[in-house]
Amino acid sequence: MKTKQLKTALSRVFCIVLIVAMALFTIGCGQQTNQEENSTSTTITTVYNDGDVIGDGDTTFALSVTDGTGEEKNFTVNTDQTIVGTALLEVNIIAGEDGDYGLYIKEVNGIVADYNVDQTYWAFYIDGEYAMSGVDTTDIVTGSAYALKVEK
Repeated sequence: MKTKQLKTALSRVFCIVLIVAMALFTIGCGQQTNQEENSTSTTITTVYNDGDVIGDGDTTFALSVTDGTGEEKNFTVNTDQTIVGTALLEVNIIAGEDGDYGLYIKEVNGIVADYNVDQTYWAFYIDGEYAMSGVDTTDIVTGSAYALKVEK
């Protein structure tokens, strides 16, 4: 009878040890994933200096980029593209993801704005007015000035 009780007790202890091990493994994997997701400090765009002329082409337009602290940098973009977003992607000054409403810009000139992280986003302006279209659907108009600003 003692042998049966001992086997039952050992079985229960073994089950408890397995459950604890599986829980610790699951928690450990979850923490590792979160650390990987939080390490988004890698710049994927080209970082240009204020006043730089970037790109090649016959069409020229002005672009200003304002970060979250209000620091503004101005660029002249040369391109043969006809869409603002395509021209900016071509010179690698913007990066983002395709979403339900077009290109969702997450990084401009090395500066990341991600609503999911800190409720900031890149706002797009045309001639000082908040744009009613996205960069990936806006035609380049000679004489127009375009701006991207971090907003909350």
